[in-house]
Amino acid sequence: MTENDISTLLVTLADPTRRKALALLHERGELCVCELMTMLGATQSRMSRHMAALKSIGLVIDRRDAQWVRYRRAPKLAKEAARIVELVLAATKSRSTTVTPRKASRGEPRRGLSS
Repeated sequence: MTENDISTLLVTLADPTRRKALALLHERGELCVCELMTMLGATQSRMSRHMAALKSIGLVIDRRDAQWVRYRRAPKLAKEAARIVELVLAATKSRSTTVTPRKASRGEPRRGLSS
């Protein structure tokens, strides 16, 4: 993977809806857009755009099933990409179950990447 590939991957994974969709595909296998919409509370057009972004960088593949488009995780990712995805999803999962996000109050500094 080039530095540009890594940057594109990280930018794509920066979106919470995309991370959640990818995590669902990792957990459940194949899902159609309508199922992802319901699970993530997204509109059809928004979900389709997110899935197109994941597909464009090779993280998911799709197949047509009558009027439905079904997505699943790409079976052959570059080793580096697979590791990055694995780490990002693991970090997101552990953070989402242990930390409740909150806004900094007035006068309180915002936290950076450190805990």
